[in-house]
Amino acid sequence: MKKIGIVGGVAWPSTVDYYSEICRRSERWHLARNPQGVPSTPEMTIESLDLNKAVSCLGIDDDEESWLQFDDYHRDALKRLEVSGADFAIIASNTPHHRFESIVRGIGIPVVSILEVVAKESARIGAREVLILGTALTMRSRRFREEFAKYGVEADGPHDEAARAMTVELITELQLGKLEEAAERLGRIAKIAFERQFRAQPVVCLACTELPLAFPAQEMLATFEYGGVLYVNTTAVHINAAFDFAVNE
Repeated sequence: MKKIGIVGGVAWPSTVDYYSEICRRSERWHLARNPQGVPSTPEMTIESLDLNKAVSCLGIDDDEESWLQFDDYHRDALKRLEVSGADFAIIASNTPHHRFESIVRGIGIPVVSILEVVAKESARIGAREVLILGTALTMRSRRFREEFAKYGVEADGPHDEAARAMTVELITELQLGKLEEAAERLGRIAKIAFERQFRAQPVVCLACTELPLAFPAQEMLATFEYGGVLYVNTTAVHINAAFDFAVNE
């Protein structure tokens, strides 16, 4: 199996999910092929970044120079993973993928994009419209909309200012471990957007790796339905893609 490098810590609870679920999937994969053997887990290196520092380095759209610190902070982590011997890397967070092309510039190992694999998964399940819920940057990101469009999917964040604010507030609470009624709150946010900006009920993309924490029973499912809403779980989709990359030639 290829050695996996993970840029994590932004925020740490989802990084824990990446590590633990990759290990579980590796054990199941090996036991299915050799039930009597001792299951292996892939070698991994994690570069855990400071969430507050990453947020403080956020730039301004259409001002490339303002993003230099943000890009460098994540690129330097990828460079350290490369030096550690990782065969490929993932960034366990949606928001940095707004700057993905700049961040991976000069990196000598493949970096599996969460945005690309989630857009492909949305197209695979037949989604025509996708509501993007995530950080303020992710919900307004032109880069996210453009990636979905490559696969024939119309995607956008909530136009309603209150819905965006409620999403950001919920993410902060999930980062602090506050899960009470989080799933129900997400459903209400989604339905506000459904009524005000979409022709039909779209698929909801949980485009923040903390948002799946609101659904403990479905947390590691790539897609699931809850309260009449169909969700795409970016964390699970990204983990699937990373594990497949680790075991395939």
